[in-house]
Amino acid sequence: MSGAIVLATARVGDVGALMEVMEAAFDPAYGEAWSAAQLLTLFALPSARICLAREDEQPCGFSAARVAGPESELLLLAVNPLWRGRGIGRRLIEDWQAWAAGEGAEEYFLEMRADNSAVHLYREAGFTECGRRTAYYRGGDGVVRDAITMRRR
Repeated sequence: MSGAIVLATARVGDVGALMEVMEAAFDPAYGEAWSAAQLLTLFALPSARICLAREDEQPCGFSAARVAGPESELLLLAVNPLWRGRGIGRRLIEDWQAWAAGEGAEEYFLEMRADNSAVHLYREAGFTECGRRTAYYRGGDGVVRDAITMRRR
């Protein structure tokens, strides 16, 4: 793991690589991971994009987002734990916002589990909490958790 991280728009043929990252990045206790079929639906939407990060052809992270008018929503952000702490999440957020701005977005939203440790990454990227859904997520572990909505203008 010493090569350059390359970001590129994912293609349908990248679903296996995306799932590899998904399975490594999302703890099954929370039930947040998407299935391959759910990811495939995004490829059919002209308003959606998945960006895949690779190092030496090895998938290490991805983002999935969509645009609706002047707003864009980050649907998923995943970085394989073996690559965390190297700025990949930050780069994926910057890539998402640059793509979405090019599509006309002026505001950026995301929703996440309130106890997700990635909240610091989003705060550093300029996001602030703008809403909360009490007891929204029910994880595979049976625990109910709040969701927070974050926004950046």
